[in-house]
Amino acid sequence: MNLPSQSTDKNQALLLWFDEINIKDVPLVGGKNASLGEMYSHLCSKGIKVPHGFATTAKAYRLFLSENKLEEELSRILSDLNPRDLENLRERGRKIRSLIIDCPLPKELEKEILMAYSKLSEEAKLEAVDVAVRSSATAEDLPGASFAGQQETYLNIRGRDNLLSSIKKCFASLFTDRAISYRTDMGFEHTKVALSVGVQRMVRSDLACSGVMFSIDTESGFNNVVLINSSYGLGENIVQGIVNPDEYYVFKPTLMKGYKPILQKRLGGKELKLVYDIGGEKIVKNVPVPPEERKKFSLTDEEILTLARWACIVEEHYSELNGRFTPMDMEWAKDGITGELFMLQARPETVHRGKTRNYIEFYRLKSTGPVLIEGRSVGEKIVHGKIKVIRNIGQIDQFKEGKILVTEKTDPDWEPIMKKARAIVTNRGGRTCHAAIVSRELGVPAIVGTERATEVLKDGMTVTVSCAEGDVGKVYEGEIPFEIEKVNLEEIPRPRTKIMMNVGNPEEAFDLSFLPNDGVGLAREEFILTNYVRIHPMALVHFEKLREGPDKEKIRVLTENYPRKTDFFVEKLAEGIGMIAAAFYPKEVIVRLSDFKTNEYANLIGGVDFEPQERNPMIGFRGASRYYNPRYQAGFALECQAIKKVRETFGLVNLKVMVPVVRTVEEGKRVIEEMEKNGLKKGENGLEIYMMCEIPSNVILAEEFCEVFDGFSIGSNDLTQLVLGLDRDSEIVAYLYDERNEAVKRMISSVIKTAKRKKRKIGICGEAPSNYPEFAEFLVREGIDSLSLSADVIIKTTLNILQLEKTLFGEQVPNR
Repeated sequence: MNLPSQSTDKNQALLLWFDEINIKDVPLVGGKNASLGEMYSHLCSKGIKVPHGFATTAKAYRLFLSENKLEEELSRILSDLNPRDLENLRERGRKIRSLIIDCPLPKELEKEILMAYSKLSEEAKLEAVDVAVRSSATAEDLPGASFAGQQETYLNIRGRDNLLSSIKKCFASLFTDRAISYRTDMGFEHTKVALSVGVQRMVRSDLACSGVMFSIDTESGFNNVVLINSSYGLGENIVQGIVNPDEYYVFKPTLMKGYKPILQKRLGGKELKLVYDIGGEKIVKNVPVPPEERKKFSLTDEEILTLARWACIVEEHYSELNGRFTPMDMEWAKDGITGELFMLQARPETVHRGKTRNYIEFYRLKSTGPVLIEGRSVGEKIVHGKIKVIRNIGQIDQFKEGKILVTEKTDPDWEPIMKKARAIVTNRGGRTCHAAIVSRELGVPAIVGTERATEVLKDGMTVTVSCAEGDVGKVYEGEIPFEIEKVNLEEIPRPRTKIMMNVGNPEEAFDLSFLPNDGVGLAREEFILTNYVRIHPMALVHFEKLREGPDKEKIRVLTENYPRKTDFFVEKLAEGIGMIAAAFYPKEVIVRLSDFKTNEYANLIGGVDFEPQERNPMIGFRGASRYYNPRYQAGFALECQAIKKVRETFGLVNLKVMVPVVRTVEEGKRVIEEMEKNGLKKGENGLEIYMMCEIPSNVILAEEFCEVFDGFSIGSNDLTQLVLGLDRDSEIVAYLYDERNEAVKRMISSVIKTAKRKKRKIGICGEAPSNYPEFAEFLVREGIDSLSLSADVIIKTTLNILQLEKTLFGEQVPNR
């Protein structure tokens, strides 16, 4: 039972317990504390744990100003403020903070604080419980005020005197340089903004881990995932960008159906952890994380799923409160003593909230060049500019507007110059660090966690900063030309012919999902195998038999956290496929089984020992013939396990499978049997299995293949090559290569007619329909079900097909 606040009227109270507060109390306790009260009062009953505590009110802050006669003095000091003059700003901030800290708290307020603190200590069965003391300004987290974290937080505060001192420091932090600058920019009157202070029992995450999470992808705005960042120790290191945290994606729609859809787990550096400074002079301190701990994930899978479920509950609650979809930005911690997880904060996400995707801007490089440094991309833009390295806060007055800011990390004190930067590049931080959050809100592209940017990039260098190539941001030498395409999505209806997409890179999938599309007609495993897995599956199957050497050592390092080496292959392949299937869910996503040629398989780590040398790999040991052959059979089993995990563990049953290079009907049957042996049974739980139609035998025996497979995707590149009997890579005969050749068109017409007669789906994956409008017209006239294209031609081809269908079918386009 909490002590009652001194006044039964909330508006007159100096202090309120969390269970007395709800989200409507923002004017009384600020956004942060109102949200804490809302969660404590309404979400604990739904299984979310929130540490107990209380908050001083805005009235208490104003009483403090009034009793110490500070209002007029604050106005006088700020009367000639010039926030663009950094020295002017610093001087006024220093004066006000000193003034506030030197003034005593009102006796009535002090008494209430100490009584409440005694009650918290009693509940903890301690003489003096350790608490977190957090600032919550009444203008924070309102629609027009998008920067959270303007004021200070103090951790591991124990004892009456320390608590009172920390509360005054929080009051003073309403006048940090960054807070003054921010309010001026936002048009808030300094004397009209008040501060509430939240006092909350500490979660001993210094002995475990903590972090932040969003119920939306922070870069693309894709709203079907929870993004979790986690690192060892207290959470300030992640927010301040001091560490590169672990990162996890969880898919919300199937999570809430009971599946375990951890789409991606990315290990962070976690170099330091913030812990209690027991027996030392500081309250908290950073200490190095032992190398063995850094190599491990800081959360278990079950903990990841629990946090993601909480994120969904919080998002649903706030969406109901607001009467509209409200993605959330949350902080959490794990107690190292009890092993329990706790929610520490929740506030609406401010970048994508309320945004519509009526228009999409696409930035594309027109060429490439030497890459100087890479990191995690923030935003989706490309810019040119000159580098300015700022090594510490003391140098920020050297920064000129329009330069590219390069530094170790940023915190709120850097915001005045971040507003002037064309782009931001940091050594440290993940995608939820301060630099990432602020650059996102400013619309400035940023690359974080590069580790060595301040060494590699030099003052005055002309570079191109590209955040338009997926999750990896790149700084190129020189000015690389680029283009911007702006598309109005509302003006594009859907054609009768399905327009699907070819997707290889999982890191681009969330962004690509916003393009008008009917799903993915070709998800390529090859990109995932090359960039995510990197290791030949048979080298993992036979790891113990591998000869010692560089390849075995690379495999040992990459799979260090996997006692069973083959689990690495299954997990990484499942993550890549799962990201694509989730991005387009519930639309159909067709993944093509691995279609490397033997020389390409050999390029994977450890691959040389398991691949034959062939004179013509294009028509050699490739596609279906590998899957049941003892040379690769065990590797194919791992591919099947990964797909099974995506469908059954992640719950992404929109995933279908396509088999490449099926030379004979009997071979098709053998592959179907091999898949069933590995847990992928055609027809079970809606599993459809297609085949690539890319060999003349596929067309000639199309009726027989219809008895084996659920449909076809025409591979026009290989089919053209084999029908015309030429090597398209030979410049001597390249002029003969043309999908519009009558022999090729007759083949395609024949297989479309057969598929239609046998009620099988048929599409095409290739660029010919985009490159040649007359070829697209031919396909539509023949009645093809779908065209699967690369993302850069989706809009153009959709518009062409709409016009074509209008010409062919009149004003009314037939229903699908």
